[in-house]
Amino acid sequence: MYDTILIPTDGSATAERALNDGLDIARRYGATVHALSVIDVAELLEVDYLGDRSDFEATIEPLEDEAKRAVSTVEEYARQLDDVEVITVVREGDPYETIVAYADDVDADLIVMGTHGRRGLPRYLLGSTTERVIRTVDVPVMAVRTPEE
Repeated sequence: MYDTILIPTDGSATAERALNDGLDIARRYGATVHALSVIDVAELLEVDYLGDRSDFEATIEPLEDEAKRAVSTVEEYARQLDDVEVITVVREGDPYETIVAYADDVDADLIVMGTHGRRGLPRYLLGSTTERVIRTVDVPVMAVRTPEE
């Protein structure tokens, strides 16, 4: 039923809860998990980032480290389950567009993601990225809420 599960993550509490559910499904179906963290470069531009390329590199480096930590967390959780293969990927771009494109590239059977991440203004029921992914992709999306939602 599920061979490839995409778990987009930003390292937030909601993403962590989603990764637990996604890994459980992967274990049950013997699926491969793709952990994807997207560095929102457009967000830097929206906050009027100005400077030369070296300034940009210095600004983006902490974001890259954060993204690498987020996908590493998925890998660490998966190690506890032994049978779950995890592929970790960090990309730059618009989170929604990058998630949709990556899901298509790997032919994902399921996307498991949190309803709200760290960035952006939350929508009434869903985060804007999650909502846009749900409305766009042709595969099932499991939107995981945090207990306080």
